[in-house]
Amino acid sequence: MDGRECNELKLMSARARMTVLKMLLWRGYGHLGGSLSIIELLSVLYGREMRYDSQNPQDENRDYLVLSKGHSGAGLYSMLSLCGFFPEEVLYTMNEGGTILPSHPDRLRTPGIDATTGSLGQGTSIAAGLGYALKKDGTDQYVYLICGDGELNEGQCWEAFQFISHYKLNNVIVFIDENKKQLDGYTKDIMNPFDIAQKMSAFGFYTQRVPGGDEEAIYEAIERAKQVRDQAVCIVLDTVKGQGVAYFEEMLDNHSVKFSEKDREEAKKAIAELEAYIEKLTA
Repeated sequence: MDGRECNELKLMSARARMTVLKMLLWRGYGHLGGSLSIIELLSVLYGREMRYDSQNPQDENRDYLVLSKGHSGAGLYSMLSLCGFFPEEVLYTMNEGGTILPSHPDRLRTPGIDATTGSLGQGTSIAAGLGYALKKDGTDQYVYLICGDGELNEGQCWEAFQFISHYKLNNVIVFIDENKKQLDGYTKDIMNPFDIAQKMSAFGFYTQRVPGGDEEAIYEAIERAKQVRDQAVCIVLDTVKGQGVAYFEEMLDNHSVKFSEKDREEAKKAIAELEAYIEKLTA
């Protein structure tokens, strides 16, 4: 990936991060921390890696994305809007009655959503089933599975990982967003995950651990994963909850934010900084 392509992804990330802030600021609350920590990953997937058609979301030849950590729907919605699946103004209807954007993704409501998620752990099994079916059909399609580190408290994740590894489903690329926090605090305090990369390796995965805020590093890791044959693949993303906005990174309870007056001020400041950054990139 050359410098121009890298800048395009950074621009995509900045726009998506700004959009998440705007939509949640408008709503007054929402799952901010985990949405921001997957922005760079989503930029690489939608900007470089995934096969999709925003005008035909049900294209039979598309790649699939399963956001198992469904509470990060705002991040995914932001990216889908940027990629033309629906107009930006729809983002500001999230959580309203009759919206096509519920808090957690629903494949029957939202263009571009391939799996209904929210009950943590279940997306892993959906991705495993999709990958198995695609492998049986002999297609070249990929399933991109995004899990949270707190989500790994669920035993269902490990059952699905064992299935993916046993059947050598290298067409299912597992991403684990290791942002080190979950609903009630730090993962190490609630249920210590120890070394996630070592665990995935022990389960039979070809595993990489990369900086989750670096688009180029994520892209290169995916390209390496796609060269692996006869083995399951996993990329552990070293991220920060609230990634890219210092104020929200430092907020202890940043899983789901109910915006105080101070939070609003800081969000508006971050939006202004992102607007300036975007203007610089596009100058």
